[in-house]
Amino acid sequence: MARAPLLQLSDISLTFGGNPVFDGLSLVVQPGDRVALVGRNGSGKSTLMKVMAGLVEPDRGLRVVPPGTVVGYMEQDPDLSGFATLGDFAASNLPEGEGYKVDVVAEGLKFRPDTPVATASGGEKRRAALAKLLAEAPELMLLDEPTNHLDIQAIEWLENELSETRTAFVLISHDRAFLRALTKATLWIDRGDVRRRESGFDGFEEWRETVWAEEDEARHKLDRKIKAEAKWAVEGISARRKRNMGRVRALAALRDERSSQIRRQGTAAMEFESGQTSGKRVVEAKNVGKAFGDKDIVMGFDLRILRGDRIAFVGPNGVGKTTVLKMLTGEVAPDSGTITLGTNLEIAVFDQTRAQLDPTASLWDNMTGDPSMRVSGASDQVMVRGTPKHVVAYLKDFLFDERQARAPVSSLSGGEKARLLLAKLMAKPSNLLILDEPTNDLDVETLDLLQDILGEYDGTVLLVSHDRDFIDRIATATVAMEGNGRATVYPGGWSDYASQRPAGGAGIFVPTVKGAAPVSRDKPVEKPKAGLTFTERKRLDDLPAQIERLEAEIAKLTEFLSVPDLYDKEPIKFRKATDALSERQTALAQAEADWLELAERA
Repeated sequence: MARAPLLQLSDISLTFGGNPVFDGLSLVVQPGDRVALVGRNGSGKSTLMKVMAGLVEPDRGLRVVPPGTVVGYMEQDPDLSGFATLGDFAASNLPEGEGYKVDVVAEGLKFRPDTPVATASGGEKRRAALAKLLAEAPELMLLDEPTNHLDIQAIEWLENELSETRTAFVLISHDRAFLRALTKATLWIDRGDVRRRESGFDGFEEWRETVWAEEDEARHKLDRKIKAEAKWAVEGISARRKRNMGRVRALAALRDERSSQIRRQGTAAMEFESGQTSGKRVVEAKNVGKAFGDKDIVMGFDLRILRGDRIAFVGPNGVGKTTVLKMLTGEVAPDSGTITLGTNLEIAVFDQTRAQLDPTASLWDNMTGDPSMRVSGASDQVMVRGTPKHVVAYLKDFLFDERQARAPVSSLSGGEKARLLLAKLMAKPSNLLILDEPTNDLDVETLDLLQDILGEYDGTVLLVSHDRDFIDRIATATVAMEGNGRATVYPGGWSDYASQRPAGGAGIFVPTVKGAAPVSRDKPVEKPKAGLTFTERKRLDDLPAQIERLEAEIAKLTEFLSVPDLYDKEPIKFRKATDALSERQTALAQAEADWLELAERA
């Protein structure tokens, strides 16, 4: 016998500030469902989840939860007032004697239950809220960005817990690897509509593009029909006025239909502009040591970073990744060893605390008040890569409207704050990007765009992130900070590192990357064969077009050189064409060899 749904929403409509968020929305969550809830920042994901949790009352519609079914909700900003410690909050709904469940979960999520609420960070409070939900184990869990503020080890622990649970869950997350591993259905919010696909997040992007292509085709057909009807109306309506008023009314209805369609929000016009070319050697660290009290951050750390490298730094929260970034850019001095910065460096920093944004000031004032962006004598202009631009026009490039431009930064969502900080960074040329947790709160579309931009960026990138998929797509090398001063360098991204690291974190020969010094362990083992790096994957994708172009050029040059008496009549052209042919034949042979090697490794 079929089981009753755990949750059912019927004909839900909700309006905020005069703007409809949902209209006529219906959905069902069944026992055992593992659902990804996706959509752009500001599309209403968190609002819908609060409606599902019963925390937001819709203007119209029905929410049905069967008697005895418990729906648990982990929100982004939990209220812990009235509790002395994080553990007290996490165990507040557990029966007597089951507090141990919080201790088990807290170990996996890596927070201390005895931490006073008054001194706990925002990340610790979120982990406590997540621990509370996991310990209570309701029939349906609603998880809003559970991986934010978790390091990769905690994310992997949570992924394992959710993969083994029999509890149904609906999950909002920007972590694509997390979504792909866990979900079996997808709810997509797009302009107030919610579409469901009975397949997990893997394949979502292809589905989204198919839906949008079908929508565009339907819009084009409607436009053509309106154009044809309008032409008929202009050319012949006076002769057939009485007989064809129905057709005129139909034309008006078509135009109403067209005007009521909600246009898709465009992608942010993001672009990093490379500044002057830096020296080939960007940063070189030799035998660097750093400690805070009894805690070693790094010991005997060697790393050479060359122009164009993309280096990811991974490790548990608190291990010192941000400190290492600050040492490599000269902001913090090492206790021992040397760090040498290259020449002509123009550094842009995306910090995880968003400290470059004044939360009390408006978006307008945050942009125009930045001395590096200020245009002399123009309070409504900002300097964007050397060209003055109206502040609202520039903010619109990053999907902010004029109303938001005058609102305080504190009113923005986490993803919108990240976009605003990216807008500030992208206004200035740079050749060394420091990205400390840039992926937190960004929607999938913005993550995809940021990844593409970094792939085309001519400068060097140093990245701290807990997003495994993002690291895989960006990094050419990964520095694993393992605690107790150990920092080892692996070629490639997260998957490359994961395939090479030993089960216990020790007993491995650490490979070198572009001059990084090798660090020996007690029992060296042979390095497993690494997969393709981001740069190599891009090279493999680009090679077929390059080979095709070279073959076409060789054919044209061969045809040109086959002209009779060319050498006698045009000796200079003959010599240049011969040299060009030889050069392209060599390039073709190399491109074909590269393709074969990379394809075999892939």
